[in-house]
Amino acid sequence: MTDFNETRSLFHLPDGIVYLDGNSLGPLPITAVDKVRQTMLDEWGDMLIGAWNQADWVNLPSRIGDRIGRLIGARPGTVVMGDTLTIKVYQALSSALAINRERRVVLSDNGNFPSDLYAAGQLLRSLDRGHELRLCDPEAVADNLDDDVAVLLLTEVDYRTGRLHDMQALTGMAHARGILTVWDLAHSAGALPVDVDGAGADFAVGCTYKYLNSGPGGPAFIYVAPGLVDRVEPALAGWLGHEDPFAFDLDYRPGAGIERMRVGTPPVLQLAALEASLDIWDRVDIEDVRAKSIELTDLFIEGVEAECPGLELASPRDGRRRGSQVSFRFSHGYAAMQALIDNGVIGDFRAPDIMRFGFTPLYINAADVRRAVSIISRVMKNRLWNNDKYRRRTQVT
Repeated sequence: MTDFNETRSLFHLPDGIVYLDGNSLGPLPITAVDKVRQTMLDEWGDMLIGAWNQADWVNLPSRIGDRIGRLIGARPGTVVMGDTLTIKVYQALSSALAINRERRVVLSDNGNFPSDLYAAGQLLRSLDRGHELRLCDPEAVADNLDDDVAVLLLTEVDYRTGRLHDMQALTGMAHARGILTVWDLAHSAGALPVDVDGAGADFAVGCTYKYLNSGPGGPAFIYVAPGLVDRVEPALAGWLGHEDPFAFDLDYRPGAGIERMRVGTPPVLQLAALEASLDIWDRVDIEDVRAKSIELTDLFIEGVEAECPGLELASPRDGRRRGSQVSFRFSHGYAAMQALIDNGVIGDFRAPDIMRFGFTPLYINAADVRRAVSIISRVMKNRLWNNDKYRRRTQVT
């Protein structure tokens, strides 16, 4: 049984704040400070370039990839770290299209994270082979799986509403039509149980700076199914994805298995911070996290709806159908969120009218939820958001 009082003590949480934005940026694991300092001073400082061998920096992406794999139901040797999520989306999608090369449609939904769609659209334009990025409503994905579709590209948890796709069911339906799948787990990994192997997913990608607390700009991961990992050919080929990087061959030969999905030099300091966070995850049962998450989000919805009838629930009411977040619609949502932040509840805003709140049981408890509801009630009932200073848009919302 996970001890959430213990895990809460392992994060740096500023006094007087209820932090409900871990779905955008997870807070600092306390031990990450010493871990990064050790990496900087003892390894980078004293070992200099020798740390690539002496501290085994060169294998960090695979070692940590296997630790991420435990959280997403992946077998050892099928996950590797590096680069950004957009790059990993590009790699996964290009690899899937190369396998299903006779088909021309990439299917996604209009609730997908725009960056994934940007990457997909630009990739298809660069291929210049008549591909189409086809979008449908999230509820209509199954109805749009046909024999023209090469790849189904979906984010499991809708970043705005928290709506949860059924990975296993949709993957099964896709495979029945000869379609490969690419799943974005940015709002899943560390938030709910994931079983990419059991679901039969072909590719999966995700970032680590949200629920996995690797820090701003933390590296992304990519998963390739065991049956594909030894034969995919990534369109984005980099030095460290080569079979023998230090042979300095002019011709690219893909590395063995998941190693071929590496591209550039790994971000060692960020990986060190991620290692510190994963040490916390070694104490955690993800099923406990999921159960507590549903309990906390249900409590939040009940409290906000009782106190603030002007807010409209945008997330599924059934906790089993949403990720670890709750979103409410409000026409003055941006200003209201700024007022909440000013009063000690940190969430975020997603255009055009979504007030979004993330719940991470590792450091959020029922007392935090009740305090957040009380503050939201005060801000809304007293119209504290109706102030010019809260309407001025900042660059990051």
